[in-house]
Amino acid sequence: MNRLFANQWPLATNQQANVGQEFIGLSDITGFLRHYVGTITACLAAALLVAWFYDLTTDPVFTASAQILIEPKLPQHLQEGGEVNLSLDTAQIESQIAVLQSEKIASMVIDQLKLIEDTSFNRPETPMLQERFRKLKDIMVQALGLEKSARLNSLWGHIGLGAPESTAKLTDYQKSRLSMLIFLSGLDVRRVGVSYAIDISFTSADPEGAAKIANATADAFVHEQIDTKADSAREGGAWLEKRLQQLRTQMNEAMARAQAFRSRHDYSVGGGASAGGGVNSEPTLEELEVTADTYQKMYESFLQAYTNSVSQQSYPVADARVITAATPPLFPSAPKPKLVLAFAGVAGLVLGIGLSFARHSFDWTIRLPRHVRDNLGIECVGELPPTSRRREFGNVDEVTKHPWSRYSQSLRKARTEISLAETNHPVKFLGLTAVSNNSQKTSVVSNLATLYSMSGLKTLVIDADVRRSTITTRLIGHSNVQSNECLDPARHNIIRALGRRFDVLSSSVVDAKNLLVPRNMQVFLSEVTAGDAAGYELAAYDIVIVDLPSLESGADDLVVGSVLDGVVVVAEWGKTHVDALRELVRTLQASRTPILGVLLANARVMTSKHRRVAAKQSAFGSRQSV
Repeated sequence: MNRLFANQWPLATNQQANVGQEFIGLSDITGFLRHYVGTITACLAAALLVAWFYDLTTDPVFTASAQILIEPKLPQHLQEGGEVNLSLDTAQIESQIAVLQSEKIASMVIDQLKLIEDTSFNRPETPMLQERFRKLKDIMVQALGLEKSARLNSLWGHIGLGAPESTAKLTDYQKSRLSMLIFLSGLDVRRVGVSYAIDISFTSADPEGAAKIANATADAFVHEQIDTKADSAREGGAWLEKRLQQLRTQMNEAMARAQAFRSRHDYSVGGGASAGGGVNSEPTLEELEVTADTYQKMYESFLQAYTNSVSQQSYPVADARVITAATPPLFPSAPKPKLVLAFAGVAGLVLGIGLSFARHSFDWTIRLPRHVRDNLGIECVGELPPTSRRREFGNVDEVTKHPWSRYSQSLRKARTEISLAETNHPVKFLGLTAVSNNSQKTSVVSNLATLYSMSGLKTLVIDADVRRSTITTRLIGHSNVQSNECLDPARHNIIRALGRRFDVLSSSVVDAKNLLVPRNMQVFLSEVTAGDAAGYELAAYDIVIVDLPSLESGADDLVVGSVLDGVVVVAEWGKTHVDALRELVRTLQASRTPILGVLLANARVMTSKHRRVAAKQSAFGSRQSV
């Protein structure tokens, strides 16, 4: 993976080591966006389509809110010197929220409002995908006429999106549990800041129903507190009443014993000692009176507590009160079309850019000159933009018809780079080859030969691509080939290209004279460049361009490139795979063919350096033409 990203985006630390190496700039980013604009646009359109489908098929829901305030206080009988408020910690507030979200409160509200039998309440807020398609069908049916609607219903039925089938009848328990789940999913209870206020919100498709359920939940919480206190007071009162009966009996018994002691008029202390000299076993009057008085005080205390408990049962006070009642909302809380569309747009752009970057990272086709240098170790002699008129093999007369176009200026620069290539002698025999047969090689050969001939050089083009003789077909014609292909020697078959300033040797002559053999090709090249000493008037050619076979046609025929001064490999931007190009370079190097560089054709995104040079030359040519 690191090697892959290093090939696509070289590290900035390599800038000092590789002088002249190009790095990511604004032009690279804009070129990346221009190349993958289709992918980014498709992802954006898909995301917006999904958002539109979601907004169209989602029913609007409304949220109503009520607020209650928790005010804990001491019981009235425990307060001294006025009202005393208690402070609640976070755990106590969370406990109250848990009570509000409990199934007990939910059951009270469901029973009070009879929500189990309410069909609108028991309908799920978020429909399933099939339900969404049915709703979309209903919208389309309303928009279309009766006849088209019938056809649409028939088509929808065939794909399984017709009317929903009747579901089996649910039991009472299932209905209650379903209503409970829907209630708890629509209820939202939150603390308001750090206050003692609690916000109770309920979301429903019915705005009035949402307000009723929110208010009923707040009321149910208050009533639950009152009922809880009343039940506690009732249970405490029952226990106090039972204890009072016990204390009353014990008090009466103690008083009766004291009264009986007084009736005997025995007020002596220490009298009636036992025969054995022990202590008096019978209690004295003082002891009986103290015991009776103690039971009386206990009885009076419990009686007071019992009185307070009974009063609390009759008038219990809750520690919570409603401070804001819920009202039916005027606007739906969801969905929010603008927000959904904005989120979908951002998500679509992020997805599109991410997918484009993934495609770019795993794309091993040649797109930049640095890809050639990093992967093959050879230079890129130029970049050619797409021609003004696209054909299968390119426009063979682009330089003639549009001499100052970007393509023509870029090809002139490539010609200069080829002439300045580091070879032992000037480049006179130039070969061009490619990886695939469906390449721009033929267009480059024709336009490059035109440039050489326009500069005053005697130019010859040899169509050595015998399996796909595109040069012969498009620049000579079959009639001229058949009339000259039997002449001997082979140089007598050279004819002038139609409407061009250079000559062409057809592929049929190359095949017949076996010129793909390096020895034969070398003899032929020496003849056409030295002239005819036997009297045949043929001027020596200054430049000979050989249209070599591609790697796809066969690697054996590329051996003829060893007799040439140099070979330029034509690679197509975004189509030529780096492995195939590496295999072609390895084949040429194995046959000892000098490689001048790679010419990148159909470059939709040109590097800044090549674009600036082409723009300056085009401006200069325009001024000269004026």
